[in-house]
Amino acid sequence: MPDFSIKREDCHEVFFLIYSPRMYKLVLIRHGESVWNRDNLFTGWTDVGLTEKGVKEVVEGAKILKEEGYEFDIAFVSVLKRAVETLDIVLKEMGITDLPIESSWRLNERHYGALQGFNKADMSEYCGADTVHQWRRGYDAELPKLNKLDPRYPGNDPLYDDVPKEDLPVSECLKNTVERFLPYWEDAIAPRIKEGKRVLISAHGNSLRALVKFLDDISDEEITGLNIPTGIPLVYELDEDLKPIKHYYLGDPDAAKKAAEAVKKQAG
Repeated sequence: MPDFSIKREDCHEVFFLIYSPRMYKLVLIRHGESVWNRDNLFTGWTDVGLTEKGVKEVVEGAKILKEEGYEFDIAFVSVLKRAVETLDIVLKEMGITDLPIESSWRLNERHYGALQGFNKADMSEYCGADTVHQWRRGYDAELPKLNKLDPRYPGNDPLYDDVPKEDLPVSECLKNTVERFLPYWEDAIAPRIKEGKRVLISAHGNSLRALVKFLDDISDEEITGLNIPTGIPLVYELDEDLKPIKHYYLGDPDAAKKAAEAVKKQAG
């Protein structure tokens, strides 16, 4: 018969083991520098790849993840190649094979509408720096919309044949991005985290800003000042209700700060 007696001095430790709240880790990574990031163009859903610099950023981020002992049970990624390439590099550098991967257009970058393909600095000159700043950072700023006959409209891209046409944007502000991202978070990602899955998300500056806004309950005004650097893993420690305990970038914090500042300076 086992001895189930517990000494008085051990009660606190036993209580802690039984009632200690659960903590989850979620890792977010914004794709490395893309060709259109380099050229300072409004990219949105335009399907461009990574630059050589972008590849190096992601390799460095993956090395840090591996050195820190991170492991994953599932990954989520947008359908855009720069996020897919980023995830592929991370998994290769970490030596991870056969990881379940789920992709969704709901993790895509915000759609910049008729601005896609235009240089941000040129648009600042033509339309004014304040206007471009609002387009880029205003939470609910209205952007120039695409005509649905425009080749840039996602309804004309076979990649989105399975997406209901009424869900495809002609332009998006960050508010719109939040509205399309959160249902996927609630239905697909959050349940996996609560199951205890170690989750990695490879996505974009604005789709990740949408998630960060939700997790940290950032106001519409404050979110305009948030910038997420490329290729640097961002870790969230979440409680059992998926509320943030804390978050931090891996690696050199000064490097992350400088990289975020560089994003901020992209023509407003």
